[in-house]
Parts: sequence; structure tokens; C-alpha cells
Amino acid sequence: MNFDRNTVIGWVLIAAVFIGFMVYNSKNAQQQAAQMRMEQIQDSIAQHKSDSIREVTARQEAAKIKAQQTDSTNVFFAARQGKGGKTTLKNELLKLDISNQGAQVVRAELLDQTYRNQQGGNVVLFDEGDSKLQLAFEGKDQNILSDEFFFTPSAATDSSVVMTLPLGQGQISVTYTLKAGSYLLDMEVKAEGLQGFFPVKTQAIDVSWTERMRQQEKGFSFENSHSSIVYRTTDDDTETLSSTGGDKDKSDDDIEGRVRWTAFKTQFFSQILIAHEGMDVQRLKQEQVDEANEGEGYLKTYEAYMSVPFDPTGGKATEFTFYIGPNKFSTLKNNEVMIDQESHLDLQSIVYLGWPIVRLINRFVFLYLFDFMTGWGLNMGIVLLIITIIVKLAVFPLMKKSYLSSANMRVLRPKVDEINAKYPNPQDAMKKQQETMQLYAQYGVSPMGGCLPMVIQFPIWIALFNFIPNAIELRGQSFLWADDLSTYDDVINWGFHIWGIGDHLSLFCVLWCLSTVATTWISMRQQSYSMSPEQEQSMKMMRWMSYLMPVIFFFSFNSYSSGLNYYYFVSGLTTILLMWFLRKTTDDAKLLAKLEARFKERKSNPRKASSMMERMQRMAEQQQEILRQQQEAQKKK
Repeated sequence: MNFDRNTVIGWVLIAAVFIGFMVYNSKNAQQQAAQMRMEQIQDSIAQHKSDSIREVTARQEAAKIKAQQTDSTNVFFAARQGKGGKTTLKNELLKLDISNQGAQVVRAELLDQTYRNQQGGNVVLFDEGDSKLQLAFEGKDQNILSDEFFFTPSAATDSSVVMTLPLGQGQISVTYTLKAGSYLLDMEVKAEGLQGFFPVKTQAIDVSWTERMRQQEKGFSFENSHSSIVYRTTDDDTETLSSTGGDKDKSDDDIEGRVRWTAFKTQFFSQILIAHEGMDVQRLKQEQVDEANEGEGYLKTYEAYMSVPFDPTGGKATEFTFYIGPNKFSTLKNNEVMIDQESHLDLQSIVYLGWPIVRLINRFVFLYLFDFMTGWGLNMGIVLLIITIIVKLAVFPLMKKSYLSSANMRVLRPKVDEINAKYPNPQDAMKKQQETMQLYAQYGVSPMGGCLPMVIQFPIWIALFNFIPNAIELRGQSFLWADDLSTYDDVINWGFHIWGIGDHLSLFCVLWCLSTVATTWISMRQQSYSMSPEQEQSMKMMRWMSYLMPVIFFFSFNSYSSGLNYYYFVSGLTTILLMWFLRKTTDDAKLLAKLEARFKERKSNPRKASSMMERMQRMAEQQQEILRQQQEAQKKK
């Protein structure tokens, strides 16, 4: 390569600019690094001060506790030297273990619910080490944290126990009562003879409730998506923290008004803490278990920090009620009546049934229909099949109307083709559209006639999308090759995770996708009769998107409830059969004769023309007039 003087100068200048830029950046980097070091030092000093304050406070608290533990004359000394142990409460549905340490429920077993996997046995919602309920009493000189002390059980029966914490001349008692034939546990907290212990202004106690939620179902991600903290305010609004998004932490600034109850919810089971006089929530928090730790048997960690009214004089007990049981709409409603018929706690709102309109469909149609059908003792797969047939028969008039609208377009297609042949030039597109609209108006046919019936059916599709995954009746119910309709049917399981699809293949999901592609193909053929060649060309992309949608949904629905995929598959198959039936029972010649008779009637009486078609025709005429004016203006220029 030959280098002349200009080339050398150019390379030197480029090198100089590059070196200068590097030096400049280096200086800036040094300045930024120095600034960062200064900020780190300042942060370290501030953190050191903060840590020092915390360390001093912690040392002071530790010194107090140590003094209490070693000073046998201190009222807290004996309370910390109590005996461990548990008291078991049991009814027909629920078995609970209450620990002497902290007077808290440490184990909950549902006697009417079993595991649907190799583990077998009754469902245990939580065991010792999973859950913690701490009551914090603020004293003048020192505080009482219930889990640090040993309570003494007394007056124990199969359904009730009194847990007592003696403190000098007074005591704190926690009374538990398990209601017969229910999932309800009443809890009363009362102080006696401790007026001098509490500050004069004491009106509340703090409640700290935390729990690691166990995975109860086969599908980790699906159960996780249906698990969250739910609460209901005194304004009768039920709110849910996002199960997957960013709304995982709420403080008292985010929660408007007091809270009537707080629930730790999984897909099919919940523990609901109801405060009879309401509670003020300081914070609600949930943390999801990493999918890498999926095999550990836990879903999430829930935390709730609240304060509830408290009478330090002992004149009135602080009352709670726990609901520990399944998320079944009718069961929640029946248990609510046992608490207080006038309370209107709306515990059943914990069962998510969809948006307001969709919820109404589920609440007043599918819930009653499902309860009625399950009362027959039929297999759940048969119940879903019957419900599918009932739904299809209910919407059949709409489907028939939609089909006949497409059939009308089909028999008029030769006349539309004549208009298309009459105006082959793209410049005459407006005239062609106007004449086509006029043709439809004369025969009383609307191109939009098949759309409205399909739109009306959409809320039903969404309603069952929300209803079936929350129906606990499907839990553990087998049908055909699916061993549990409430979770996915892994006909093929390769034992390792593949991105986007997981570790299995759901056959019901595959069948649903195939039936959806088939119904889409049939619908597209019907729609093509109402389209011009230009419209068909422009709809090609939309058609491909319609065919791709089931494939895209497959990657989500593969881990969904097999009962939901089964319903959608049967629904799609039923749609194909009904459309075949309509095609076979529709005589195109008779349909055309009927349209010709309508054409003659409308020709003799123009008032009978369709108002919608008239509006569309007027719009086409207006557009043509605007186009004509634009063309004339262009010619003048």
C-alpha cells in the first residue's frame, strides 16, 4: 500500500483525536471514581452510624431480656421457663395443633381433602416451622412478644382450649374454639389484672402473621399464578396483590380504610384472618419462591403486619375468627353465615370469577349449573361435557344467525362478482363499494350480521376461562388419560425443562389447538363470501394471525388446567359439528328465493330497507362525492 503525505497526516490526526478522547475519558472516569468513593465513604459513615444505633438498641434489648431470663424475681422469668407442648383441636373437617409457645396454631390438616399425588394422605396446609402468628403488647417499660413465652393450656376439650400467660398479679389469655361442622376457629385475646403494665393510651395490639405457603398441586407455575394475598376493606372492596407482577408489597399508605379480613390464598385453599372490629394494615408482602427451588414444596412467603383494637383493662376481649379451608364458593358462603349473619364479609369473593360482567355470568349461571350437575355424582369430565352441550344449545340461535348471515352473502356472491367485473379499475373502488352496499340494502343483508352474535358469545368464553381453574370440584378428578382435571395432563413427560413449553406435553391442549384451527378455517371460508378480491388480499395477514393464535396460546395453555383445555376442545368440536349440521340443512336455492322475494318487497316499499345498510350506503356516497371533489380540484391545479 502506498502512503502519500495527506494520508499520513490524516492517520496522525485520527490517532490524535482518538488518544485525546481516551485521555479525556480517563480524566472523567477518575473524577467519577473519586466522586463515587466519596459517596461510598459518606454512605458507609451514615450506615455505620445507623448500624451503631441499631447495635446499641439491640444490646439494650438483649440486656433487658437477659436480665429477665436470669432474674427469677422478674415477672417475665417464669413465663419464659414454661413447658413446650401442643394441644389438638379437631372436628369433622379440620385438625389443628396449638403450641404452648406463643399460643399459636402451628399445624393445620384438612380431614376432607387429600393429596392427589404419590404423597397421599390428608392435605396439610402448614406444619410447624411454616407459619408464625405473633401478638405484640406494648408496655410502659417492656414489651410482650407472644412467641417468646410459654402459655399454659387449661380447660382443653376436642374443640376448645384456653392458653394462659401468667404475669405477676395478672395474665394474658388466648382462647381458641373450633366450631363444629365448619372450617372456623374463633380466637379471643384478653388481658386481666395488667392495667398498670400498659400505657394509659394503649388501644391496640400489633399482629405479625407470616407463612411459607406449601405447594399443594402438580403445576407449580399455574398454582403460583392463582396464589396471592387477598384482603377486604370496610368499604366492601376485595383487593388482591398481584400474583406475578410488581404489586407484591403494600403499605398502609396504599390501603384505603380499615380492613375486615386478610387472606393467605393458594389456588384451592386459604387461611383467612377475620378481625371482628376491623384492623389497620401496616404492610402486606409476598415473595415468590424461585423456580430453581421448585422441588422444595413451597410456593411463596406471605407477610402481614396489622394492628387491632385492644382493651388493656380486660373489660372486652379482642376477637378474631380464622377460616382454614377450601376455596369453594358455597362453602365460604355457608361458613360466613356461622360467623355472623349480618356481617356481609363476602368471604366467597376470594374465589376469583372474573371481571364484573363475567363475574355475574359465573355467579348466577355457571355456579348454580355446576353445583346442580355435581350433585348427580357424575364424573367431572361428563359434567363438563354436559355443561358444554348446554352452553352450545343456549348460544345456538346466535350461531345460526351468524351462519345464515354468511350464507346470505354466499348466495349473493354471483351478483357481487358481477359488480366487481363491472368496475375492474382501482379508481372505481368507491363506485364498486357503493353499488355493493346498495345491493345488500336491496336484499336486506348486512355484512356485519355475523359479527354481533360472535361478540355476544365472547363473555361466556372468558367466564369459563376464569371459572374452571378455580373450581375445586375438579381437583383430583380423573377423566380419560388425565389423572387430575384441575392441573395439566402430562401424557408425555420428558423430565427436564424446555424454555416455553416446560417438561411435558398436554394432549388436551394439543386437541384444543387443532379444533381451534379447524373452526378458524371454517369461519374464514364463511367470511370470504362477503369480501371483495381486494379485501381478501388485505385479509391474508389477518388469516395467518388467526391460524397462529392457537399455536401461540399453546405455550401458555400447555400448563393450564386439563379441564379447561378439555372444555375448549369439546366446545370447538361441538362448534364444528353444529356448523356442519347448519350447512347440511341450509338449501341455498330456497335461501336465494327468499332473498329475491325480500328484494321485490323492498323494491315496492323502500321504507323496509335496512337502516344500517342505508347509513352505510350514504357514507359510501359521501366518500365518493369527497373523492370526486378532490379529483376535480387536482385537475384544476
